[in-house]
Order: sequence, then structure tokens, then C-alpha cells
Amino acid sequence: MRIRAGIVAVAAIVALTGSAGTNAVAESGGADRAALQQAMNDFVAAGATGVQLRVRDRSGEWAGSAGVAEIGRPEGVPVDGRFRVGSITKTFIATVLLQLVDEGKLGLDDPVARYLPQFGLDRRITVRMILQHTSGLGSHTRTSDPADAADPVLVDDVFRTYLPDEIVRFVAAEPLKFDPGTGWSYSNTNYVLAGLLIEKLTGTPYAWQVNLRIVLPLGLWRTELPGQAMEILGPHAHGYLPYTEDGESKLFDITRLNPSWAGASGEIISTTEDLTTFVSALASGRLLSRALMEEMRDIHRLSSALGYGLGLFQWDFPSDCVGLGHDGRMPGYSSEMLSSPEGRASVVISVTEGGFAPKSEAFQIAIIRLASLALCGLASPPLRPA
Repeated sequence: MRIRAGIVAVAAIVALTGSAGTNAVAESGGADRAALQQAMNDFVAAGATGVQLRVRDRSGEWAGSAGVAEIGRPEGVPVDGRFRVGSITKTFIATVLLQLVDEGKLGLDDPVARYLPQFGLDRRITVRMILQHTSGLGSHTRTSDPADAADPVLVDDVFRTYLPDEIVRFVAAEPLKFDPGTGWSYSNTNYVLAGLLIEKLTGTPYAWQVNLRIVLPLGLWRTELPGQAMEILGPHAHGYLPYTEDGESKLFDITRLNPSWAGASGEIISTTEDLTTFVSALASGRLLSRALMEEMRDIHRLSSALGYGLGLFQWDFPSDCVGLGHDGRMPGYSSEMLSSPEGRASVVISVTEGGFAPKSEAFQIAIIRLASLALCGLASPPLRPA
């Protein structure tokens, strides 16, 4: 059984850290910008096609990048480039659903089957459980590892449109992985259900509610829920999928795809600037009441260094530095979004994948290491080329 890559990555950072700081490093001063640039350069040297990063702290806001936007062309990665954020979408969806809880539209411990009876779900599965991945439902991506979220068994054609009902029925027909509430297993299908719940309760598409409740109030003008649209509009770096043909390693440009298979679990396109604004607003209490923010941060402990709340990971770095946020992956793109608990410091990273295998432990260590340097001032040895 594969261990959750993020758990391995955080544990490795503890071992590799050369010097430690706390959230106070970012909140009272700021992460070393030159060190961040070097860390991005190291990431590219290890095999990534490109990296962009944005950090916001008491020293202000800084954005940098390394690598190229497209293989075979000289242009660098744009620091305002758009990218597929993958499972960071889950934090948006969880926020909207928690707002509906706050409005009395449903309860966290209500059975999901009460609102979506058509799927024949086990009535022990609650709203809280699908948001926290303790429902026992399998994933239509056939994995319990968020780092593998781009390997759906349903996707035999990246241009095909998949409907949410089709995805849920596919999973609901299979046995539960465990009794609801007795275990933890990351399931993208949980958030397809969350999107359907939002639509049932509001009578509108979940994308409308995300736009109405988060995108428009925060001015996230370059954030989009594309639905079935396949293009990334505006400046962006290309994403690549490694494959082997006749024993030779090659890269396929997978920038253009139909994200409907991900839907409410991972379809959003955004920028580092918009995600920095979003995670800062969430952590500082601008989007949820204090009571619902506490529910969101009530974590299911996965290891000494990692826990999962309601659409929100909590990373516990060395020296009491805590990061709240989510990671994400879509074919060709990996991302990380973290904030300090009070929202005064934040970092967002987007990596366009290349020769550095995104599912590898080394890749996961690299992206979390870069995030910890930006958020906590944690330094570690440079990456060795892959």
C-alpha cells in the first residue's frame, strides 16, 4: 500500500531541515527572497519544467518563477500565469457548503442520503464525513493518495465529458472501504457529492455559488470554474505528462483537457495571486463564522505532522510552524496553497511537471520544502538533480 506522499514529505522535511523558524519568521519579517528563488531554480534543475511562487507576509508580497513556460521556447514562466489548481478546489467547495450550514440549509451531521436519495448511499454517511474523507466511499480516481488524483479509471479520453451523477453512481455501486466514520481515505468522489449537495440546496450550479460567495466578493478575477471548457485562457505555463514509448521517456503536452471528470473535486483554474487572496481571507475569518471555521479546522489526525479538517489540510512543520491549506494535482500541474493560522502569511506554488516524476517521494518533498521555506523560514539542503 502506498503511503500518502504528503505525509512522507513532511516527515522528510523534519529530517532534512538545517535551520528552523516559526510562523513568526514570515509574519514579523519575511522569507528570504533570494533563498526562495534559489529553491525554485533547484526544483527546475531536478527536472520540473517550471515553477511559480507567490509569498505574502509582513515584508510585503513577492512573486518569482523559474524554468520555461513551454518546452522548446525561451519564455519564462509568467508570475501571473494561470494554472489548474486540482484539489485546492476542495477548499472552495467546502467553504461554500459550510456557509450553507451557517445559513441553516443543512447540518454537518445530516445524512447525505437525505438530500441526494437517488444514489442509495449508506445513511450513516454524513455531510461532515464527505468533507473530511471519512465516509468510506471509494474514489472514482481509484486511489487514496491525493498525489495520484490525475489517474481516473473513468478517463479513457481526456476530451470526454463526464457527468457528476455518472461518477457517483459508479462509486456508489461498490462496497464501502470501511464503515462510515471509522477510517480515513482520500476520495475525490466525496467532493463530487459535495458539489451536488450545493446544487440541491441552492437550485443553482455549484460553480455559480463559488463565484457568488467567494470569487466576486474577493475580486478573484482570474479564477475560473471551466466546467467542460478545455483551454486555459490568458498567460499560462504548459503542463506535461511523462510517458514511455519504445523504451524512451517522452513528455506529452496535456495543457488542453476536459476537466469534467474532476468537477467539484478539482476543476478550478486560478493564479498564485488569487489563491493567496483566497487562503488569507479564509484563515483570517472573512469567509466563515468563528464557529464554522473551528469545525473546518477540527482535524482528523493522519500523522504527527499532518491532519485533515473539512476541505483543509493542516501541516505541522518544525518549531511550531503551522500551515493551513490544500495541495492539488491535475495532469501536468502540481500546486500547494498554505496560510499561517491567522492569515497574515501565505504562500502559493504552482509546478508544471516534466522529467521530475510528480508521484515520487522526491517531488513531494521538494514542493513541501519550498512551501516550508516560504511560510516558516525552514532551510534545507538543495535538491540533487534527478
